[in-house]
Amino acid sequence: MVKNMQKLFSAGLEPLLRRVVNEEVERVIMRHHHPYTRSPSLRIEAAAPSSSSSEQQSKLQLMFTNKLSLPIFTASRILDIQGNPMQVILVHRTNKDQIVRTSLPYPVKLELVVLDGDFPGDGDDSWCSEQFKRHIVKERTGKRPLLTGELSLTMRDGIAGMNGDIEFTDNSSWIRSRKFRVAVRVAPNQQGDGLRIREGFTEPFVVKDHRGELYKKHHPPMLEDEVWRLEKIGKDGAFHKKLSAEGINTVQEFLKLSVLDPQLLRKILGVGMSEKMWEVTIKHAKTCKMGNKAYMYTRPNCTIYLNPICQLIRADINGQILVGRDLNSINKIYLEKMVREAHGRWNELEEIDHAILNDNAALLTQGMLTQLEILL
Repeated sequence: MVKNMQKLFSAGLEPLLRRVVNEEVERVIMRHHHPYTRSPSLRIEAAAPSSSSSEQQSKLQLMFTNKLSLPIFTASRILDIQGNPMQVILVHRTNKDQIVRTSLPYPVKLELVVLDGDFPGDGDDSWCSEQFKRHIVKERTGKRPLLTGELSLTMRDGIAGMNGDIEFTDNSSWIRSRKFRVAVRVAPNQQGDGLRIREGFTEPFVVKDHRGELYKKHHPPMLEDEVWRLEKIGKDGAFHKKLSAEGINTVQEFLKLSVLDPQLLRKILGVGMSEKMWEVTIKHAKTCKMGNKAYMYTRPNCTIYLNPICQLIRADINGQILVGRDLNSINKIYLEKMVREAHGRWNELEEIDHAILNDNAALLTQGMLTQLEILL
């Protein structure tokens, strides 16, 4: 009798129950649809009812909500472009340009993996789970797991948040594409009910060794950055050593000498720096943010004001204010001498807010106080 019941169940009841469950899940999915905008180029609209349950299932897909913050280095946290941990959502894809955010009435276990950056190929949207599996990248022999951190996620109400401790342990230079993707899929041990949820993945990216982060250039550089942060000047390289020997250790010191005596700076760097390299280095250095500081140097009957890289921005000579072109048309030799003196005594200069330069009354008071200090 038991065998007869099993045969009856297998032949008739089991297919009927599966069909009923699939139809109920489809109905719940359609009830929970609501619009979600991923980017300005992506149109979101309500999904039309599918002609079949299998068509509906094939259009469910996991998706990362934001792009990654690049560049990515080994042993560094993987965050989105806004500096937050990555998030995964569930969407229903109606066609190539339209998606609808959706959810399931039960939690789903997800898993993070690493994909080859070449997958799935430009414009290829017809890949299947088996192709996805074949492009998962594992760690090299003898190495730690390629991706570390909390790689198991739980999606509830159509969303799953990642912890901020996801890190790569190896660079991407050893695979053919030289790029990885972070991907998410339904965990292999997840007990599903016949629903097919397509995997999601990020854009391809290069993973560099962490030591590369220690040597990377800054764009734009900061005044207080070490001078090797400039293009064409390598850390502990020949140019770096030559500059350090002359007391030029920061971007600010490099720029000050480039303003005061560019020929001397070229001489310090030597013939190893070609004209093309020099142009690249100077162009990069000049993108430095100057901030709002100015520096005042006072002598009897004359006060000059310099920006942080020793450029003359104003001079007060015997009560006459010189700015802009006036600085090049009168007392030029005298002013150049004053600037050189100020450069040699830079640590003694009085620092003021650049905005004060537009306030003559404030400058007058400042100048009187300085003159009093000199007399005392």
